[in-house]
Amino acid sequence: MKWLELFSVAGATLVAAVTVVVLYSLGVRLTAIAGDVRNEPASWTRPLAYTCFALCGAAVLFGLYLIIPYFHK
Repeated sequence: MKWLELFSVAGATLVAAVTVVVLYSLGVRLTAIAGDVRNEPASWTRPLAYTCFALCGAAVLFGLYLIIPYFHK
């Protein structure tokens, strides 16, 4: 068995999963901060939250592209 390839795939999977979870949770947190009425000067939080959600969705769609063989023909 090729252990180096196994560890390489496991590492890439771990990094991708952590990235998607961190982007989504950061987007949720920034959305909560933007919805806070007392925090008026933070107008940059909502666009940054939507950017985090968009990057998370792009990562998921790229993962689906890699998994589904129909897209590779």
